[in-house]
Amino acid sequence: MTFLELARTRQSDRAFTTQAVRREDLLTCVQAAQLAPSACNSQPWKFVIIDDAALVKQVGTMIANNPLGINKFAETAPVLVAVVEEPAVLMAKAQGTVPNDRWAKFDLGSATEHFCLQAAELGLGTCIMGAFDSEAINAALDLPKDRNVFIMLAVGYPSGNTRTKVRKEVDKICSFNRYEG
Repeated sequence: MTFLELARTRQSDRAFTTQAVRREDLLTCVQAAQLAPSACNSQPWKFVIIDDAALVKQVGTMIANNPLGINKFAETAPVLVAVVEEPAVLMAKAQGTVPNDRWAKFDLGSATEHFCLQAAELGLGTCIMGAFDSEAINAALDLPKDRNVFIMLAVGYPSGNTRTKVRKEVDKICSFNRYEG
């Protein structure tokens, strides 16, 4: 499939079949994420794949019990992935003159999207989740004190159909040489 077909296919899936996800496929997704660009090649990420059923249930419940009342489906996802922010090399090179927060988060987003697009190419569904108690999940996953879960992913074989995406028209989100609109 072309890249645009892949981009059209990838969606936020919130319902999954009970089919087990192969570790080889998850590692392929991590390899795609590994290839994402990052500021000064800092690669400020680590992917903690949660495929132990009891731990998936425990962490899924932590995600589902968020103040916004969203992401209840996390309790039934076959696999969860914690995208952990690692210290970025950029700060060492910049000697504290450049705020690291912005670049590391951009890099994490790029790596996460590479993971999700690779998953879609393999027939897996994903959902990126940001509403959760990171301290509780950090503790459940034994993260060091200087690390933090940036985002969580639900991964599995989708039980629903691909939806038609509703997006703004290209001329509403793009202009050449100056801002228009």
